[in-house]
Amino acid sequence: MATTQQINSSSASVKRKSKSKSKFGVLALIFLSVVINYMDRTNISVAAQAISDDLELSKVQMGIIFSAFAWTYSIMQIPGGMLVDSIRIRLLYPFILVAWSAATIVQGLLSSFAAIVGCRMAIGFFEAPSYPANNKIVTQWFAEQERAGAIAVYTSGQFIGLAFLMPVLAIIQQWFGWRGLFFISGGIGIIWAGVWYLLYRDPVPENEASSTDSEASTNDNNKEYQVQAAANWNNLKIAFSSRKLWGIYIGQFCLGGTLIFFLTWFPTYLAEYRGLSELNTGFVASIPFLAAFCGVLLSGFVSDWLVRKGVSNEVARKAPIIIGLLLSSSVIFANYVESTQWVTFFLSVTFFGNGLASINWVFVSLIAPKHMVGLVGGCFNFIGGLSAVTVPIAIGYLAKDGDFKPALMLVACLAVIGLCSYLFLVGKVEQIQLPALDDDGTPIPDTQVIQPLPSSSGDTK
Repeated sequence: MATTQQINSSSASVKRKSKSKSKFGVLALIFLSVVINYMDRTNISVAAQAISDDLELSKVQMGIIFSAFAWTYSIMQIPGGMLVDSIRIRLLYPFILVAWSAATIVQGLLSSFAAIVGCRMAIGFFEAPSYPANNKIVTQWFAEQERAGAIAVYTSGQFIGLAFLMPVLAIIQQWFGWRGLFFISGGIGIIWAGVWYLLYRDPVPENEASSTDSEASTNDNNKEYQVQAAANWNNLKIAFSSRKLWGIYIGQFCLGGTLIFFLTWFPTYLAEYRGLSELNTGFVASIPFLAAFCGVLLSGFVSDWLVRKGVSNEVARKAPIIIGLLLSSSVIFANYVESTQWVTFFLSVTFFGNGLASINWVFVSLIAPKHMVGLVGGCFNFIGGLSAVTVPIAIGYLAKDGDFKPALMLVACLAVIGLCSYLFLVGKVEQIQLPALDDDGTPIPDTQVIQPLPSSSGDTK
């Protein structure tokens, strides 16, 4: 006859298996949401040449259209992070999905430059909370030693999704035109919003980031995370006063510079500068996205494996990002080759490196104060989003005469700056400790505080 201890042990085993299935189901939901997110933000790049010809828009005007998404996306990152810390994800996520998908559909009805810019701004506005929400979900459901792999899986959605979607979107445009492309993309997002609401459940406290006894401390952290409120201006000041956080913010900006080139100007670069047909552009453009997909998965799982083997975060978490940024700088070599094969090779190496470095979201949960994961994620993505504001317009001006060589030089320089940021600013990878607060938010004396940025007289400027 089974003893009480055996029954309890068996029950605990069943619960662990159930929790494990649940968290990987949640990860699948995030992955597909990221695919749809990036489909709706990048379908404009597939339609760019057709829109430009149809509406008689210049490269500078197209650069502004590419950039418009990021104006509101960046501005709303911090408020979006606060919303993520304040509203249940099950309610917030389907709402923003419906909103940005509706704006995508409306794009297909427009015929003026100003109206398209306005629609792109609306899409950016409603997509803003999505990545802070993704990061919070992973922080709640996965233990620290699993998070890089989980982040790699959902981040890979932006690469593998587009790798297969680029040719599909090109075919849809051939059949239905650029307006039909927006109608179909937006419709898919609205359907997915309903699926998300039906399938996703917010974790109860005992489920958050726990499936084994070794994760109990993470569970305790998440309970404290729920107790403290992040949406106050003192926390916002903290989020912008840490040298470590500025290190990952700058790194995110530089990573975003490479990513936004591929998400916006890359098809135009292939079609106009390299002379590929519209359909060939879709297929060739998919190859670097496959490379990035391989990079992000390799990075995430190897990084988690190193952590489980006891390797320090400075090596396990930083090394993939540093190597990735170094590889991303190889985009400069595409300026010195002529064949499509060599161009594709160097751009694939570049995007593979970008994929390797894309686990940088793990630094938000590793470094941010535990009650500020959403807010710091918003600040992180706000700075990163500024690259999507500036880089498309800069490329539009640099390539206005049809020469993309200066644009690729810009992308290479950004990769080098990001590399230096992780080498010299981030420092030791550890969670920032904050002073304890009383009921009205006033710091209690004699507690550990974060180290502020050095003054102008120090060694950092």
